Amino acid sequence: MKWYPMNQELFSAVDHYINTLLAPQDEALAATERSLDEANMPQISVSPSQGKLLHMFALLCNARRILEIGTLGGYSTIWLARALPADGRLITLEYDPKHAEVAQQNVTRAGLVAQVDIRVGKALDVLPQLAAEETEPFDLIFLDADKKPYVEYFEWSLQMSRPGTLIVADNVIRDGQVLNSNSTDPSVQGVQRFNTMLSTNTAVTATILPTVGVKGFDGMALAVVN
Repeated sequence: MKWYPMNQELFSAVDHYINTLLAPQDEALAATERSLDEANMPQISVSPSQGKLLHMFALLCNARRILEIGTLGGYSTIWLARALPADGRLITLEYDPKHAEVAQQNVTRAGLVAQVDIRVGKALDVLPQLAAEETEPFDLIFLDADKKPYVEYFEWSLQMSRPGTLIVADNVIRDGQVLNSNSTDPSVQGVQRFNTMLSTNTAVTATILPTVGVKGFDGMALAVVN
């Protein structure tokens, strides 16, 4: 297997160029990034340009209802929720109560309490409850949690979708490690399993968008429900 060198310095510089021009952060977003360091949480949120991309996806979907699996500190939550109309709703699932508390503070600071509902618990426990209680499908679903059960997250997402729903799954290239068939990393194995499933799933039309930037080399899977 051939591995190609990557210039992370160039990726980061181009990302900064894009962010400065088209995805500048306001104080609420910058404070959300700072809050992760203050709470000793990992800096693994989407980048500003990726957040702007998610925001645009929500606008393109005319999203009124969004589901997010994996909240962390609420950075992507804020980008997505800002695309909602005044009566829109975003439900986000977070396993760690500490992370959920930090996210709630950040969502409150951003003035999005009326739009955002943070649910705490293991996603595979919360998703069946959510599917039972929600009568309307979601317009956009964003997967950005632990990678091992991505297939199961996707299956639950399909149950809460409609034709035209956009499902976005982050981190499905993992610095190119998906090409390593001998990987023992559970996250790599999880997205390999997910990508293979996506290639044969007739319920959606899907592709993978490679991403490079300050977060390195990765990719987002995009699937539109048929």
